[in-house]
Amino acid sequence: MPNAVHLPAHGAPAVRPVPAAVAVVIREGRVLLVRRANPPNAGRWGFPGGKIEPGETIEAAAVRELAEETSVRADADRVLTAFDVLHHDEGGRLVRHFVLVAVLCKWIAGEPVAADDALDAQWFRLVDLDDSDPRLNVDVVRIVRDASRHT
Repeated sequence: MPNAVHLPAHGAPAVRPVPAAVAVVIREGRVLLVRRANPPNAGRWGFPGGKIEPGETIEAAAVRELAEETSVRADADRVLTAFDVLHHDEGGRLVRHFVLVAVLCKWIAGEPVAADDALDAQWFRLVDLDDSDPRLNVDVVRIVRDASRHT
């Protein structure tokens, strides 16, 4: 049954994946990243984004979240990829599962100002990004490399 919800053996309610969109904005050899305030990945740098609201398209969600978190305006260009973010508690149990859709966006206007649930918002030079940087969320460098092929 494709839509069946399987309960964990402990009887706890199942964790349902939450659809979300992130905005990948590359401009003049730099990518816009925000430092997350909330779990998962609190304190780490990643793409601006958040939950997709009912009736909202993936592209509209990415553009809305970008504006809410950074005050930057952009147009959605194309969906790049999708990836999972799994958050476990100290006992190793899954507590949150986000399915993130990365949307390449074209900058229109504005300089980043952290707002909403972003602690900071900055442009990072593409040449300075490193997979081994512990400050970055997983998949940031991979997605930026993919996005830069389309810009």
